Amino acid sequence: MKAPETIVCVDCGGECKLLIHPEKEIEPGDVVAYRCLECMDRWDVVMEEEGIDYE
Repeated sequence: MKAPETIVCVDCGGECKLLIHPEKEIEPGDVVAYRCLECMDRWDVVMEEEGIDYE
């Protein structure tokens, strides 16, 4: 499966961009990192099975 390219920042509501190549295949349980474009916070997200809405 592929990680979403963007998520919503929990702190400020801004857009967080994926820090790995968007075409990289990941497995459930893998950790992927995002960086918020607004507040610059980094988010490490444990990916769950496909079909979960991360926004």
